[in-house]
Amino acid sequence: MNAALVLRDSPSRWRLAAIAFVFAWFSLGGIAHFVFTEAMVSIVPVGLPWRHEAVWISGAFELLGAAGLLMPSKRPLAGVGLIVLTLCVTPANVTMWLHAERYATLPEWLLLARLPFQLVLLALITFAAGLVPERRRVST
Repeated sequence: MNAALVLRDSPSRWRLAAIAFVFAWFSLGGIAHFVFTEAMVSIVPVGLPWRHEAVWISGAFELLGAAGLLMPSKRPLAGVGLIVLTLCVTPANVTMWLHAERYATLPEWLLLARLPFQLVLLALITFAAGLVPERRRVST
């Protein structure tokens, strides 16, 4: 394999940083689903059935998606999965913000800030997973 091909196919420092951030975010979040299950269940909207199971399943998918980011061939699929998962858990973030009194240990501004952060997280997942092409400077 020639050096130009290897260089072109290897992620940039920015993409590696995005992969590292998204991997850490979902790895820690996935572990938290199993270590702090009751706290996670408390943020699941009350009307949803099987709240404990939803927490465990979403935690497993967070861990699976994080692991998938580390495998270049699986990275796009992992990215799509993490995007879908992030969209699916957004109602829990909205519930927390709407019922901030239940989460007195967290400032209300932080609960609100989580909502626009979801957009940043979605952009980082998209970039980390290679779902958008990277612009590379061409040296002459």
